[in-house]
Amino acid sequence: MASPVLHHVSKGEHGPRVAFFHGLFGQGRNWGTIAKAIGDIARPTLVDMPDHGRSGWSERFDYVRAADTVADTLTSIADDEPWVVVGHSMGGKIAMLLALRHPELVERLCVVDVSPVAYREGREFEGFVAAMRAMDLRSTASREEADAALVEAAPDPGVRAFLLQNLRREGQGWRWQMNLEVLGDAIPALRGWPAEAVEGRTYDGSVLWVAGAESAYVRDEMGPAMRGYFPRTRLLTIKSAGHWVHSEQPEIFVQALRRFLTA
Repeated sequence: MASPVLHHVSKGEHGPRVAFFHGLFGQGRNWGTIAKAIGDIARPTLVDMPDHGRSGWSERFDYVRAADTVADTLTSIADDEPWVVVGHSMGGKIAMLLALRHPELVERLCVVDVSPVAYREGREFEGFVAAMRAMDLRSTASREEADAALVEAAPDPGVRAFLLQNLRREGQGWRWQMNLEVLGDAIPALRGWPAEAVEGRTYDGSVLWVAGAESAYVRDEMGPAMRGYFPRTRLLTIKSAGHWVHSEQPEIFVQALRRFLTA
């Protein structure tokens, strides 16, 4: 099975190369504000993960294969420079696997509100998938109508806007830009962690582990797993932030990332 080609956008002319990985149902451009805020000290690259955004689709989503595909993409962009890698949620797991499997590519790592464990959290995404699959895109007249169809599954307007960024006009109807069928089927695996693929491996570079104080994705009992893989981990918990910590507290997140990049 050929690896999908990953869409990416690079900016900046000076400083370390920084690759940003988004979460489930996101796109590289979700990191646009953060990337712009570090553009004076770094060269950010926004990557659409496999089966997301403008990147190619696969027949089955797999964390390990995703990390290896990302490794190929980063190597194709700059085969002689290491990267600072920043990943949120699903993208954070891919970033961790990248560092463990391809440590020569990763100068340092920033993991945002996720841990290298299997989760019970995230089951709300199954409801999102069911609601999106149930929409008749051929008869949907407008984005407002699509928004209304998701209200029951996603009462938060911000969450609906996040999901609907993937809806694209196609002729007289609409289509999902991400690979909804494959990703929907992969929800249980996306909550998991492929421990067998990185058994006995560690990454010895510097790691900034950012957590939202109001999120359940980083908890005290997950610390041993994180530090088992990443012994040089420093945990930063940001107050008044949940799972989307970088969008809920962008100024604090940018300050922390800038310090990490220039340390």
